[in-house]
Amino acid sequence: MSSDVLGQALGPRLPSPLREVDEPAFTERGVRLLLKRDDLIHPALPGNKWRKLAPNLRSATASGHRALLTFGGAYSNHLRATAAAGRLLGLATVGVVRGDELARKPLNPSLARCAADGMRLHFVPRSEYRRRADPGYLDELRARFGGPYLVPEGGSNALAVEGCTALGEELRGVTDVAAVACGTGGTLAGLAAGLAPGQRALGVPVLRGGFLGDEVTRLQHAAFGAVRGDWTLDDRFHGGGYARTTPELEEFAAAFAARHALPQLDRVYVAKLLHALTTLAAEGAFPEGSTVTAVVTG
Repeated sequence: MSSDVLGQALGPRLPSPLREVDEPAFTERGVRLLLKRDDLIHPALPGNKWRKLAPNLRSATASGHRALLTFGGAYSNHLRATAAAGRLLGLATVGVVRGDELARKPLNPSLARCAADGMRLHFVPRSEYRRRADPGYLDELRARFGGPYLVPEGGSNALAVEGCTALGEELRGVTDVAAVACGTGGTLAGLAAGLAPGQRALGVPVLRGGFLGDEVTRLQHAAFGAVRGDWTLDDRFHGGGYARTTPELEEFAAAFAARHALPQLDRVYVAKLLHALTTLAAEGAFPEGSTVTAVVTG
């Protein structure tokens, strides 16, 4: 499927809108804050989900695959986006879901949406899920589900990183720092590569562990053969781990959304990113006269 045909089928809004907001922690220090509204790219495939999935969808259809298989947890936005893409493009989808105990419980809203979009949910124990990058295990899954095209957890692979370079390219000449919340690191890897010299990418991990720097480096090597762009990580704002929150984060997210007439901020990624940037601004991390852009991924 060509880029034009894929675009016609899914109808993305690109480039995504850019909006300046008057946020006190920034304006008091002479810093501009822009929101890169990647959440508005597509209603079912918002933000980095479109940018990472689109190259993989092109590869899958070009190689004759009629099914996709991918991985995620109980509240995975990536699973939902893959299921939606499958429905829109007429591709079968299989989601390998972390936690076999979930098979005995009612589906939560995220997994129910996946099922409604036609995704076959395959629940596995956590010990088995940890094998998701093991070539032998992937061969077992291919054999079990009829040879689907495999997309890694979070959609992050070399193709996805290349797809996310367009995000950086859309921000050339308009910002000093481009910041994004990170789960698997693919968006940051591509964003940094797409920025112009003199611009910096900042990643805010939403998981604990401190492993993401090595993963971003690995992804950039897989996509480009070397590390690209100027990027850093700040590990202080995960809020206790993936999909975890704190009263402080809840209060901040509600107040920020109300001040700027935004829909409810996603607590897994976006709220943590904006809270991190607001804290950094208050710490004086951004020079007076600079511009910071937060990528709102959905």
